[in-house]
Amino acid sequence: MKRPPTIIVQLVHIQGPLKGQIQEFSDPEILIGRRPSCQLRFPVDLTIVSREHATIIREGNRFRVVDKSANGTFVNGKRIKEAYLKDGDVMSFAEGGPKVSFLTQMREAPLAPPEPEQAPPPRPEPRLASEPEPRSTAEHDLPAPPRPQPSAPKEAMVQATQAPLVIQYGPTLKSFKEVPVSIGRSLRSGFVLDHPQVFDEHLLIFFHNNQYWVKDLTGRDLVQVNRRPLSVQGPLAAQDEVALTPKGPVFRFLGAGRFAEVEEATPEEPPQAASAATEKRAPEEKADKGARSLFKKFLRS
Repeated sequence: MKRPPTIIVQLVHIQGPLKGQIQEFSDPEILIGRRPSCQLRFPVDLTIVSREHATIIREGNRFRVVDKSANGTFVNGKRIKEAYLKDGDVMSFAEGGPKVSFLTQMREAPLAPPEPEQAPPPRPEPRLASEPEPRSTAEHDLPAPPRPQPSAPKEAMVQATQAPLVIQYGPTLKSFKEVPVSIGRSLRSGFVLDHPQVFDEHLLIFFHNNQYWVKDLTGRDLVQVNRRPLSVQGPLAAQDEVALTPKGPVFRFLGAGRFAEVEEATPEEPPQAASAATEKRAPEEKADKGARSLFKKFLRS
């Protein structure tokens, strides 16, 4: 028997004094501001944020944000008085103020079954005086119990499951509410990853027996977990590193269905070569690098 599922709100701080933190709430209303009574509380000296700046209100399975501030609340860059939120929306509290990414998770808590009452031991039947005493059986007379044979590992079943999944690669942050989700270069993949080492259908992420699993779809044993080849498929633990190939790209599993790209160290360039490369770098590439660094910092926490 299970309790009704609980919807958890995750606010991922991507700008501001709480940058890098991920806060979780299950309250029907989440008050945001500088007052001590706020569930999401910003520092008192951050005066760009009002004392009671905004409220997130749960309405069934939906969430509505209501602005209560003087400097405004923004959703995906647009100032609002109130708006319904969806996974991946970015909220800004005042122009140039703190920013958070909005995500939700469904969680179920199983109820422990009641312990069965132990029946009293049966009473021995009365014995007639003419009957002989029962002979006790010595331990050496009993046959040895058979030793359990180790069972062969079973392959986990891949099936559609309502489980949250968030994947960050470079400036891309994409969330899913259901798994399995495939990663590959093909446009049919749930998460399209344009990388020269990646196959059209490369990796599958799924949920089984309360754990997240990964499955190698290449047929060439290219996927590695913690630098060891993955034998077709296997479960993940928090902080495991999943390399799509021995040459990358590499993701770190942060737990709760979150995968973040691991930045690989690059060899240092000679001063002249580095200077020339910097001069040739386009502004778009600089912005892309800054966005990649931003997502990696807060997802790595």
